[in-house]
Amino acid sequence: MVLLGRTMLVAPIALPILMIYAQDKRNRAMNASIEDFLDMYRDQMPIRYSYNDVKRMTKNFREKLGQGGFGSVYKGYLRNNRAVAVKILTSTKGYGQDFINEVATTGKIHHVNVVQLIGFVAERSKQALIYEFMLNGSLEKYLFPQEEGKLVNLLSWEKTYGIALGIARGIEYLHRGCGVRILHFDIKPHNILLDETYNPKVSDFGLARSYSVDASIISVTHGARGTIGYMAPELFYRNIGGVSYKSDVYSFGMLLMEMAGRRKNLNTSADEPSQIYFPSWIYRHLIQGNDIQMEDATQKENEMVKKIIIVALWCIQLKPVDRPSMTKVVEMLESELELPQIPDKPFSIADCGGDEDIMLNSLV
Repeated sequence: MVLLGRTMLVAPIALPILMIYAQDKRNRAMNASIEDFLDMYRDQMPIRYSYNDVKRMTKNFREKLGQGGFGSVYKGYLRNNRAVAVKILTSTKGYGQDFINEVATTGKIHHVNVVQLIGFVAERSKQALIYEFMLNGSLEKYLFPQEEGKLVNLLSWEKTYGIALGIARGIEYLHRGCGVRILHFDIKPHNILLDETYNPKVSDFGLARSYSVDASIISVTHGARGTIGYMAPELFYRNIGGVSYKSDVYSFGMLLMEMAGRRKNLNTSADEPSQIYFPSWIYRHLIQGNDIQMEDATQKENEMVKKIIIVALWCIQLKPVDRPSMTKVVEMLESELELPQIPDKPFSIADCGGDEDIMLNSLV
């Protein structure tokens, strides 16, 4: 009994020590992994800063711009007084893999519709990413202002159309303009940033993967990647088709739908049950021959919205093989000819012959 009592007394003391040891071991392994990566690609990397440099840039983290699961973002200034956004990472995955993904992709990308990574910090347990500052923040607050609790002017339809086209060009560049094909895997309003002229830039490459342009599909070994509501069905249900650049096309289509509807695709508080899932409702609306009539919109603006919706319906086709490439998407959006043909019904659980719960998760 005495021995048992001593054992029970030692256990609560030993557990925290073991946890601290395990965390320290993980941090050391993560740091080694990051340093190995930086050594390998040193000549291709953006500027490496120290953590003290970042503290000076942000005036000791005075102005916070936002926060997410990854950590916090602060406004800072370089020595030439250029404004920057500093993302301090407090949560990293897979031995710093999300940090490595971000530096490896945005560090060597230069495109008007992709956010520029200026520099980074990799200092023991501290990682940070330094981006160009985007004055107008994320697209999300302009699509769903009522959810932000603020009065934000909605974007004009012409500006909305220009943003849609800019995002499409940015994703197309990732898919075929970098020498390798980069899959973003998390296209959504929150990850589209707007500069002072509302030019859109794709951001947040923590989930990105790069692979050969010649490869038709890729292997995703660590489960589904992305955000529910924007994730392609094949990430849940592999019988539909392989994971490829068409997965980003699907996410872009869901984003387009929200831009056209100026609402979340899934809205349980909709006035009518048929309007709860916007893509399904708008498809039925179009296939019945009804026109798109937006409030206070001109005929030209209504045509813009209809084109956005039809392109979105092509992008969210259930099977990857039925979706267009981003090059074709850009062509459809740029075309001044007649509107694209309305595609077949873009989603049908029956087509999968499978689990409805899985499919509904991916669609809504």
